[in-house]
Amino acid sequence: MCLLENVIFAEFHSACYLRSGAIVLKNMVEFRWHGRGGQGAWTASDLLARAALEKGKYIQSFPEFGTERMGAPVTAFTRISTEPIRLHCAIYEPDVVVVLDNTLLKTVPITDGLKQDEGCLIVNSNREPATLKEALKVTTGSVWTVPATEISIKTLGVPITNTALLGAVAKATNIVNLDCIEKALKTRFRPDLADKNFKVIKEAYEKATMA
Repeated sequence: MCLLENVIFAEFHSACYLRSGAIVLKNMVEFRWHGRGGQGAWTASDLLARAALEKGKYIQSFPEFGTERMGAPVTAFTRISTEPIRLHCAIYEPDVVVVLDNTLLKTVPITDGLKQDEGCLIVNSNREPATLKEALKVTTGSVWTVPATEISIKTLGVPITNTALLGAVAKATNIVNLDCIEKALKTRFRPDLADKNFKVIKEAYEKATMA
């Protein structure tokens, strides 16, 4: 049921995976992606997994099962590990939550289960992360925001934010680097689209901010 999983092993380059100042020793990091049908949440999950594969990690990427309707809330999941992954279930207590569409903040409990203290929330938003953190009543961990819609429209001509969020994920977690993401893009897109999306990712990486 997973697109890619349990491939070659390599040691994490660092035990520190959040830039919030919280140093956490983990063998596996779990991501939950929130978007709407047609926005590419699973594509983003898959690309993150492929980028981690480039670093020699064990990986899983899969969507929440059910009928996906255009515009309806959807969820996807990513696991990245230094060891073989034995779990084959949804992620209920993610280390990282990524939100492609900030309108979901009002209708979906996106922070449910987010790990305390070291949890990381990454949102497509023009708001200051401190303001969003207060509004969502997130008292621990880190909140990141990035103007992904604006960046995507400028470069791609459409408000498809999934690849922009990958840039923010790379900056916030330090689990994969931009070189690995670029290689992952080239496995999914034709060269011109890969180049445009990588431009989006680099700008999002630069503009992502944290509270």
